[in-house]
Amino acid sequence: MSDIARIPLMKHSPANLRALVALSTAVKQSSLGERLVELIKLRLSQINGCGFCVDMHWRDLVRQGMEPRHLNALAVWREAPFFSERERAALRWAEIVNDQPHSDPSDEEFGLVKKYFSDTEIVEIGYAVAAIKGWNMLNRALRVPIPEVPAPGM
Repeated sequence: MSDIARIPLMKHSPANLRALVALSTAVKQSSLGERLVELIKLRLSQINGCGFCVDMHWRDLVRQGMEPRHLNALAVWREAPFFSERERAALRWAEIVNDQPHSDPSDEEFGLVKKYFSDTEIVEIGYAVAAIKGWNMLNRALRVPIPEVPAPGM
């Protein structure tokens, strides 16, 4: 992939950009907690192949104090002992929702996520998936590169 964006995403369609930023902000402030939201965003960015987002969410989790070894194990969370059952349920549900229409969330999978999350939190996981999938899609299609030096505050 090129290190030059096809179109500078942040300079076009400002109303839509503000709406996606607002959704991302709302998700980050949801009842799920910032760490879980960032774990979901990082994991889906890994799956969806968005280098820009992987870099950004990895840095955010480091700022939150997450152990580098735990972060490194996120790609293999099923094998890693570092994640709680609640985090595992959220990651699994987020992966299934992210994979639609290629997978269908089964009643069994829904029962597992329902064991750890309220109805509101399950919907919030869905919004987290929708937000990061949107960013991943845009960044990949427009080839937004990983910045060598991140912008201040990012």
